[in-house]
Amino acid sequence: MPVNMYPEFSRFPGEMPGGGLEQVWVKVTAEDGNWGLGQCSFGEPTAAFVNTVIAPILEGRNCLAIESLSDLMLRVSQRFGVSGTASTAMAGVDLALWDLKGKIYELPVYSLLGGPVRESITCYATGDDLDWAQELGFTKFKITNPAHYSESDSGVKAVVEHVAWAREQVGGDHDLMINPAMSFNVEFALRLLAELRPYNLRWFEEPLVPTDTAGLAQLRQAAPWVAIATGEDHHGRHAFLDLVESRAVDILQPDLSWGGGITEAIKVHIIGEAAGLATIPHGGANDPFGQHFAMAATESPMAEFWLGSDPGVPLEETVKIPGTVVPVNGQVTPSNEPGFGMHFEESDITDWEEGTK
Repeated sequence: MPVNMYPEFSRFPGEMPGGGLEQVWVKVTAEDGNWGLGQCSFGEPTAAFVNTVIAPILEGRNCLAIESLSDLMLRVSQRFGVSGTASTAMAGVDLALWDLKGKIYELPVYSLLGGPVRESITCYATGDDLDWAQELGFTKFKITNPAHYSESDSGVKAVVEHVAWAREQVGGDHDLMINPAMSFNVEFALRLLAELRPYNLRWFEEPLVPTDTAGLAQLRQAAPWVAIATGEDHHGRHAFLDLVESRAVDILQPDLSWGGGITEAIKVHIIGEAAGLATIPHGGANDPFGQHFAMAATESPMAEFWLGSDPGVPLEETVKIPGTVVPVNGQVTPSNEPGFGMHFEESDITDWEEGTK
């Protein structure tokens, strides 16, 4: 991550500054008492934006008119900056609206999005426990990044050794990707790409900070043998339009809980589809939101499943959102229950307490 320029900070996302902020759940309630839930991130700043900016302008409006409500949220958020906290807050509200709409019509969200385009979703596993991922039946893999560009030659060596180890572990016939998570600059990435060519990476993910569109385009032109993927920290359709128009990327990776929700992700998918690019959301197979998107999005050929638990723990025991289906042999089919199929009771929900991180 970019902050690892400063060695006093952990490389683990949850231990970085701001990394311990709580997940935020948004509840929307219709006048007949039906309710829907959406999840977003980054704690108190996001919760405050939902409660003080978004909620007052949406209350009393048609809860089924999601396109109109999404447009209203986008317009009111412009002055706050739609690529940051505002986008994350919009995501939680948008996902809750889709969940509510599915419950009202008694349909899964993927049916509301146009219906299934595949029988099941192919998943790739993210993490360095490759033996465990293979034992679970995954055949596509993404590994973490061990270095920051400030480490120069030793950093290049560390990444190359990590990729070489991973390629040996999974064999030559399976997709292998790496996620630098914004830890490189252009010079470091160019050096590294030359060294990594023999390992036949499927893609090179988020090597640069999201503001460096020109740098991403430079990498893409310099290394046509590997796809450049990015997007979890690009929020909203306009950021992705810039990437596509600049020919800076091969794979679009919006985060549904950070970047405006499913409504924005569908718009990103349409932009990518028109340009011949795939849209593969960040962490898409770990929650019902991404699963329903992938089930209905034609140009979303696979989904990411982050293996964030210890080897040997059954995936069913790692589920954080009740009702979420987990992959079996690298395939997952989302619930066909109404909305996102989450198994929450209204008694499970409490108001956000001001001052919570």
